[in-house]
Amino acid sequence: MYFEQFYLGCLAHASYMIVSGAEAVVVDPQRDVESYLEAAKRHNATIRHVFETHLHADFVSGHRELAERTGAKIYIGPNGGATVPHVEVRDGFELCVGTVRIGVLETPGHTPESICLLVTDEEKSKEPWAVLTGDTLFVGDVGRPDLSKAYSASVLAGMLYDSLHRRLLTLPDNVIVYPGHGEGSLCGRKLGTAHSSTIRTERLTNYALQIKTREEFIQQLTINLPPCPQYFPQDAQINRSGAPALADLPKLQAIGAQQLKVLIEAGVIAIDVRPAEEFARRHVPGSINIPLSGQFASWAGTLVDLAASPVLIADTVEQLDEARTRLARIGLDEERGYLKDGVKGWEQAGFESTSLPQITVQDLHDCLKSRPRQVIDVRRGPEWQCVQVEGTTLYPLDRFKAALPELKLDEPVIVICKSGYRSSVACSMLKRAGYANVTNVIGGVDAWQAAGFAVTSEGVPA
Repeated sequence: MYFEQFYLGCLAHASYMIVSGAEAVVVDPQRDVESYLEAAKRHNATIRHVFETHLHADFVSGHRELAERTGAKIYIGPNGGATVPHVEVRDGFELCVGTVRIGVLETPGHTPESICLLVTDEEKSKEPWAVLTGDTLFVGDVGRPDLSKAYSASVLAGMLYDSLHRRLLTLPDNVIVYPGHGEGSLCGRKLGTAHSSTIRTERLTNYALQIKTREEFIQQLTINLPPCPQYFPQDAQINRSGAPALADLPKLQAIGAQQLKVLIEAGVIAIDVRPAEEFARRHVPGSINIPLSGQFASWAGTLVDLAASPVLIADTVEQLDEARTRLARIGLDEERGYLKDGVKGWEQAGFESTSLPQITVQDLHDCLKSRPRQVIDVRRGPEWQCVQVEGTTLYPLDRFKAALPELKLDEPVIVICKSGYRSSVACSMLKRAGYANVTNVIGGVDAWQAAGFAVTSEGVPA
């Protein structure tokens, strides 16, 4: 048996391939499927089977394209309403591929149709080797239960408790856990950094598995959930019927500086994908910065409507290609075009670029000592609860689309996050909204702590 995990850092998404004999199985594929086709070819195998552990909300799956290009069957659990041609699989279903046996465990909770896949390599042992848990069980966490229109979060949380305790926690301790996501995914709250674990480790260390009663589990799983990005239900719907192949998307068109100026004045979003430091040095007024260096697709989907038809701004063709692929992974397929020749083309057309002031954590430390400032921290709530810079106010970036923070337009605003990525995004959105005096903190809270400056935790020095 050959087994491979494909980890996509931009979406904190893990997919899998199993090869035995001349057949390959893909589990939870990302939208761009070439990596699976190439891996199968290297192992002289053909992809015959594609499993979805559930209908994903945080990314668009490549199941339909894989099936069309290879003739593979798609397998999906019950109660999901999938219309893409597929085999509905229930508890006890088994698929044998060479010496490998893949068994289905129905594990509703994250979604009604969620399944886990128990993998046994019978060439080595009759006992199960691993379980692919999708979004049911993560390293250090479990899936959020609030993504279904058909069931309330409380009902799904109850299902999730039952699935964990009646299905997964009955497995042997040494079974390896391969989840569908890692740290940074919005499908959970406290995901760990590791990309795999064991049943024993999760039994002992996963906070959600330490909760003693079903009632308390439901209560804890349904409070203080992070906001659900607007693109989640849209992606789940796309995955029900299957997305078109990436090759079918129209070619991205060049847009001149004068046309872009008109579009921005009309409210069209221009996304500058360059690094934060390049954006800070010079950028098109009114553009927002979502750098490719971080979780670009997740933040684009959180802050921009899938039907927004944004214009992309980049320095290179490679940046444009990468941005378009990543946006397609979350279903943002209809970009309006890209700025011809980037910021350089904007300036050559006679338009002025603008800059974003940046300060070091030493500068921030001195500012906070001299007098109170409008300093907002755009990290998520749990991050804020663990570590805070005294004198800052929490306003998570994922709230910006619904409403910007209430700040005084005529006073300077300083923005901080963990490392400087999210704060650059937030600064660009504030500038676009008319806040002229906005400053980004280089290095964020990480740099603040590295410099030895004091922090607090829940209001108590840490």
